[in-house]
Amino acid sequence: MSFIRREKKWKPQIRAGLLAAFILLGSPLTGCMYPGKAQQTGSSYRESVQRVQAAVEDYRQQEGLLPILNADEAVPRYEKFVIDLKKLQETGYLEVIPAAAFEKGGSAYFLILDEESRPTVKLMDLVTVQKVNDVQRQINRFKSGHGGRLPVGEEIYPDLFTIDARQAGTASITLNSIYSGQPLSFIMDRNGAVYADYSLDIMSAVQKNGGSSEAGTDLRLQLEQASYYVPVKSLPYYWVDGQPVPQSPL
Repeated sequence: MSFIRREKKWKPQIRAGLLAAFILLGSPLTGCMYPGKAQQTGSSYRESVQRVQAAVEDYRQQEGLLPILNADEAVPRYEKFVIDLKKLQETGYLEVIPAAAFEKGGSAYFLILDEESRPTVKLMDLVTVQKVNDVQRQINRFKSGHGGRLPVGEEIYPDLFTIDARQAGTASITLNSIYSGQPLSFIMDRNGAVYADYSLDIMSAVQKNGGSSEAGTDLRLQLEQASYYVPVKSLPYYWVDGQPVPQSPL
């Protein structure tokens, strides 16, 4: 891991009083839905993921490959291997496409992690993707209209910044965590790439696991294990000075 430690102690805005309200490991999560779409219960999500998992395993055993849509190598891990649910249904491995799926008007893509070792079905929340992309478009527009300058706020992590929402015109774009329901912040690197900041959710997950984490391990794994959802639109997080800190790609 090439993380450069600095003398300054970087402190994300972690409030101890919020931790008790965050994710409960192993518990089903309801998640967010697009406006106008009925929310599924946690048990419904669990059942949907389990049904798709079984269909993927059957398909792989019979066909010798995974039922995934093509993706470029540059696509991030938490967006990459989207499951072709229509193919699973058309070939008889999946009776009904789950209501949570984008293909049925829901707010999630079903995707596969650990495709080579142990293919595991997870959910990508499209509300999170949409909101981060909305902020990204505003940043790109500001950058284009101001000679490459960015609407930079405070540097809260090494080479990662808050966004000046007034300058960027993003004050109306808000995002709640798919894990905890608490507000998520948007952060930006020096090139203007935008990410969701999952530090509060990760801190809660680490606390649930005993308050420690193995050095050099990407802490997003804690969220993978805690939920059906992946931390989409995120950077790798590592344990620094007792806190989860995202690593800038630059």
